[in-house]
This record gives sequence, C-alpha cells and structure tokens, in this order.
Amino acid sequence: MESTASYKKSLGLLELVSLGMGGTIGSGIFVVPGIAARILGPASLIAWLVVAISASTVLLSLANISTKFGLSGSFFSLFSRLFGEKMGAFLIILYLISSIFGIATIAAGAGQYIFYFWQSQVLFIEIAIIAAFCLINIIGIRLSGMTENVLTLLKIVPLVLIAFLLMPYIRAENFVQTSTITTTSLFATIIIVYWPFTGFEISAIPVEETKDPGLIRKSLLWIMSIVVGIYLVLNVALMGSVGSVALAASPAPLATAAGIFLTDSGPVVAFIGIVAMLSALNAYIIGTSRVVQTIARKYSVPAVQLISGRGTPVYALLAGCAVSAALLFASNHFDQLATISVITTLIPYIFFCISSWILVTDVRSRAISCVGAVSTAAILIFYFVV
Repeated sequence: MESTASYKKSLGLLELVSLGMGGTIGSGIFVVPGIAARILGPASLIAWLVVAISASTVLLSLANISTKFGLSGSFFSLFSRLFGEKMGAFLIILYLISSIFGIATIAAGAGQYIFYFWQSQVLFIEIAIIAAFCLINIIGIRLSGMTENVLTLLKIVPLVLIAFLLMPYIRAENFVQTSTITTTSLFATIIIVYWPFTGFEISAIPVEETKDPGLIRKSLLWIMSIVVGIYLVLNVALMGSVGSVALAASPAPLATAAGIFLTDSGPVVAFIGIVAMLSALNAYIIGTSRVVQTIARKYSVPAVQLISGRGTPVYALLAGCAVSAALLFASNHFDQLATISVITTLIPYIFFCISSWILVTDVRSRAISCVGAVSTAAILIFYFVV
C-alpha cells in the first residue's frame, strides 16, 4: 500500500446529494416517529418542526462556510484554524464519536426491521451488514458512490408515495393532544427527533474526492429542501392517519401506516426500511472513515493514515467499522445509541454555526448562523437541565 496514493476525484453533484440524503434519511424516519409519539403524542409534530428549523440553519451555515472558506480535512482544518489546535482536535474527535455511534445506531435500526422477517437474534446479521459495506468501500469510492445512488433512489420514491397515499386517511381527531406536555418530554422528543436530521454534513466531508468543491454548497441546499419536505409531510400524514397510540405501539411505524391502504404491506415497507438504512449505513461508513484517516494523518498514525491504490483509506475503514460493530455488543438499543450520537453531533453543529458567524459577515448569513447556534445549544442545555 503506497503512502503516496491519494483519493480519486469521482464524486459529482448527484453522488454528493445521494451521500448527504443517504446519511440523513435512514433509520431515523423509519423508527423515530413511533418513539416520538410514545413520548409526546400528537404534539411530537412540534418537535419535528423545531428540529427542521434548527437543522436547516446549521446546514445553511455549513453551506456558507463551504463557499467562503472551503472545506477539507473532514472539518479539522476549519475547527483548528478558527478555534485553535486543541479545540479543533476535541471537536473532530467528538464528531468521530458521533459518527461511530451513528453507524451502530443505523445497524440497530436495521435490526428492528430485519426482526420483522426473522423472529430471532439479529445482532450478528447487523454486524455482517457493517462488514459487507466496509468491503464495498474498501473496493473504492466509485462502487460505494454508485451503491449510494441506487439505494437513495429506492428509498426516496416509496417514502414520497407513502406520504401521499396516507393523505386521504387523515382524521382531525388524531391531532388532538390528550396528555400533558412537559418540558422534559418535549426536549427528550426533540433530541431523539434530531437523529433523523443528522448526517447531511457527510456530503461535505469527501472534498478531496469531489470533482468540483463548489458542488458542496449546491448539494447541501438540495439535501435540505428534499429532507425537510419529506419529513414534515410524512409525519403529518403518519400522525393524522394512524394516530399517536398506534404509532407508539409499533416498532415499525411506517409499516403499520402502510397497512391502512395496502393489505399485508408490512413486508414491503419493512424491505424499504432496510434499504433506507443500508443507504445511511454506507454514507456513515464513508464519512467516518475519512474522519479517522484525517486524524491519523494529522498525528502520523502508521497504516491508518494510508490510502490504497484504489483511493480508499482501508485501515481507517476497518477501524471505524470494527469499533461500531463492537458497540452493538454493549448496546443494541436504537434509542440509546441514537441519543448519544445526537448529543455528540450537536456540539460540532454549534461550532459550524459559530464558524459561519466568524467567516460570513453579511446580516442574513449571521442571522442564520445565530439561530442555528442558539437553537442547537438550547436543545442540548435544556435536555440536560430539565
């Protein structure tokens, strides 16, 4: 394996959008609506709206940074330049932790849908899936990028279709809140709802593999528009058609909802859910391996910093996937893994917004970065305080 090898510039706009949407639209949208309904009932829709606004401002801040500063080194160069070497290292390691937990979370979410078909222990199936996608990425970014394009298409079209097919079944009484909304329940819901919105930044990580760095901003804007639109419409359709009680009781809420208009639709939706999670898993593995390789290169870690002749960080891929798989032995609970991943993701998100405030000084951009930083910080603070 040659130390002089470098990444291959194989990613265009389609691949970047697929990568960001792959990282964002995954296990969360197939599992979290049920968890959110269990905690907060119909009022959980408030959490989806709050998080949509907060995540969108973070994404816009990152898009502004990519135009003004450019992004390389998996955000490490950005953080270290603006906040110093030690803080930069802290933030990128924190982001790495969130990414590793993210891989484990997605695998656990896939397990919940795999359990639909195999009523047995799925832990080793989850680990086998991680290993398979690790191998795909070792082969090369071209293959993993093509895989991401196909998987993203296979999950987006059915999600949009399900949302619109549920519309005629929406009933006003399903939006009536019968339980008391507490501050604790609201912020617990917001934290878990933030999980489906994380991952968009993955499209900004493989800059060295992007044909034109200027495509980063365009991809982020496309990702924001599509993800927010799908999530808000789909959750209104789910709550209005199924109701919070049925959603809360289901480990696979979309499969439950699809049963309204399509008899025996459970296997179909479960399959779509698995496809979506495989897409997210692939995206997270790509992003995580690049962060591991960046850290290894910065601190001259033998082997892990190297890139193969195929343009892939083989040892970084193996390290990230191995640690993520090991986490599943410690906890295979989706909500626990997702909560840790979100908390460790939100801190770097705050610094994305602060970075945008420093680098992009026009009033509109600063207003966006301010909303992003304040809302994200408030979510974190209130989650721990209340």
